[in-house]
Amino acid sequence: MNDQAARLRRMIEDRRPITDIKDDTKASPKLGKSADNKGPRTIAITSGKGGVGKTNLTVNLAIALGNMGKRVIIIDADMGMANVDILLGTSSRINLMSLLEADVTLEDVLLRGPYGVSYISGGSGMEHAMELTPEEHDILFEKLTACEEWADIVLIDTGAGIGGNVLDFIVAADEVLLITTPEPTSLTDAYAVMKGYSTIAEHPNLKLIVNRVIDEPEIREVVGTLSRTAERFLKISVECLGYIYDDQMMIKSVRKQIPVMAGHPDAVSSRCIASIARGLLNGQQEKVK
Repeated sequence: MNDQAARLRRMIEDRRPITDIKDDTKASPKLGKSADNKGPRTIAITSGKGGVGKTNLTVNLAIALGNMGKRVIIIDADMGMANVDILLGTSSRINLMSLLEADVTLEDVLLRGPYGVSYISGGSGMEHAMELTPEEHDILFEKLTACEEWADIVLIDTGAGIGGNVLDFIVAADEVLLITTPEPTSLTDAYAVMKGYSTIAEHPNLKLIVNRVIDEPEIREVVGTLSRTAERFLKISVECLGYIYDDQMMIKSVRKQIPVMAGHPDAVSSRCIASIARGLLNGQQEKVK
């Protein structure tokens, strides 16, 4: 396992240094927090690479937390992609970037979707959304602080990787869930996110979610590799909050645009996500029931 961790570190160190990408990162205000630091719990869900199930987890986690009595808002911060809309089978003319217009408020862009999911769309096909200017950043984050009026928990579905907008959103959150799969490329990219986050976050608060696992030994290997590498080279502690077994019902649900928590609540993937939701509320990894 130590050899695998060393290989992982060498692979990422051969890439462009994180500090070259984000030397000028400005401290984002905590999303949802008011002047007295009260407000909803904000959780950024991110990944090192696309296609690992990040948005799928976000939508189903919102349903699971809603089933537990929590008011949840999803912010689709993967701007220009509209992934939350796609998974819910919905569409919207108004989206997160609409908040940059002077007369648009958070209430104007907050959508009440199916299955009790409230969300802010990321929009679709907007090249302008790739990077925010400092002025746009300030406007957007200031308006998003109004989430405290409607939510107990805000789930931020970020873009993948370590771009400027992604880092802004994960630093603005209270905590970060980093989703990965057992594939070597996913692990390498997950480590890149951990390094970028640990470089700019004042108090890193990150937990792992391992998706598409086959068995418990695979879970232990993935978590052991990333947590040991992070502790040794980044000096941060990274724990696993949960895992999701590879499940055909999840794949079928995505194709039908019906979240697995809604269409198949007894599926193994649904039970895994419910355990992650319980873990978030209880502060520790929970057994899958």
